[in-house]
Amino acid sequence: MRYKSVIFDFDGTLCNTGEGVMKSAKYALEAYGYSVPENLNELSYFIGPPLLITFQEKYGADPTRADELVQKYRERYNDKGVYESKLYDGIENLLNALKTDGFKLAIASSKPQKYVEMLLEHFNIKQYFDVICGVSFKADCEPKSDIIVRALKELETEVSETLVVGDTHFDIDGARINHIDSAGVLWGFGTKFEFIEAGAKFLAEKPEDIESIALGFFEQTEETNGIFNGRIITVHEDTVMLVDGSTTKRELVDHNGGVGIVAITDNDEVLMVRQFRSPYKETIFEIPAGKLEKNEDPQKAGERELEEECGVIAENIFELGKVYPTPGYCSEIIHIYGATNLKESKQMLDEGEFLEVYRVPLEQAFEKCMNGEFKDAKTIIGIMKIREMKQNGSLS
Repeated sequence: MRYKSVIFDFDGTLCNTGEGVMKSAKYALEAYGYSVPENLNELSYFIGPPLLITFQEKYGADPTRADELVQKYRERYNDKGVYESKLYDGIENLLNALKTDGFKLAIASSKPQKYVEMLLEHFNIKQYFDVICGVSFKADCEPKSDIIVRALKELETEVSETLVVGDTHFDIDGARINHIDSAGVLWGFGTKFEFIEAGAKFLAEKPEDIESIALGFFEQTEETNGIFNGRIITVHEDTVMLVDGSTTKRELVDHNGGVGIVAITDNDEVLMVRQFRSPYKETIFEIPAGKLEKNEDPQKAGERELEEECGVIAENIFELGKVYPTPGYCSEIIHIYGATNLKESKQMLDEGEFLEVYRVPLEQAFEKCMNGEFKDAKTIIGIMKIREMKQNGSLS
């Protein structure tokens, strides 16, 4: 099922406000003589819930003293803390994608509305939201469930058409109380166990997952059964839950990924290698390429493969993008680079590696891609991208 509206928490979900919140809490606590942990991160429980409640629950402050602590907190936060924040990587792209997809977007935050709007404008993302619901300075203990209800009413969307996204159990609890589906994000301040215990329907490891969930495409892994663990690949069968709550099986291959490099000589020739490929029982033409080790830098790997296979070093290397060669069952990602200003080095083939190096004029290589002589996907894509760059003048 596809949702129509997405309601986001703010702190820890869209924006990492942790530094400013924790430093301001430390400032308030020290001003009133409370013992403060040396490690600032131990104050992370201040992120998300209402401050008035946190000062009472964690430090035993009575309501009057808690209010004084909140005022002292804001003394620092107003001037410094509010700007000790940053958007999480990928958030702006996510918001832009959701609006392009036609979703209504809202914020339901326990943070004072003034601060939420200040930061939305600071990061230039306010335009993505149809509704912004924070709390007032006089009523900052409003339950998250009530804030979500306010956002829902302003969005004019049905409960069944709405998704709540947050980083703590307060967000998931607020959604559950209102019978709304929720997603817990693992890049914020909550934990996987916390979300499961609170009843989150989905767990999102990266911002892009939220778009997949909202569109009704997401598949959440419920169980993994290993089948084979080899030197290059791992094979497993997963049980996944679809957005409608049903489950199915997926046979998957994990692969660390690879790299390919389109190296162009001063004479506009593409360096290519010709070798036998066992899966196809065929000798084929390819650009120099190789597999990545776990966490290896793709560009460094591309430079290595170019020198080892073709015996050249490139003074200029640039990205051409990523390719998902077999998205139906394999996690492999191939990173493709272009290379110019080539200098002769020494070929250093691996043991058991047999290949020959060819210099193919770029236009001829393009024709072979078009007529089907070249069949390797990364090679076709890399050559076509380089040729387009030559045609439009972006590669001199």
